[in-house]
Amino acid sequence: MLVTIISRLFQLYQLAIVVYILMSWFPGAYNTRIGQFLGQICEPFLSIFRRFIPAIAGLDFSPIIALLVLQFAESGLFYLLSFLTY
Repeated sequence: MLVTIISRLFQLYQLAIVVYILMSWFPGAYNTRIGQFLGQICEPFLSIFRRFIPAIAGLDFSPIIALLVLQFAESGLFYLLSFLTY
């Protein structure tokens, strides 16, 4: 049950990041309540990667790397939890 809850939280955060990124396509979307909320929860994590990965030709690839790192963190956490269950 704990693994399911953790998995859902990771999925929810990944969805929040994707929605936050897609909001950049719509003018003024970041100024809405949802945009501000997503900015508060996503921007601290994304800013870590934006410091190291510059935009190339105006395209920001840091969210892709951030999502990959989040996937690896989830896999690593489940791997560690599998040792605790045995």
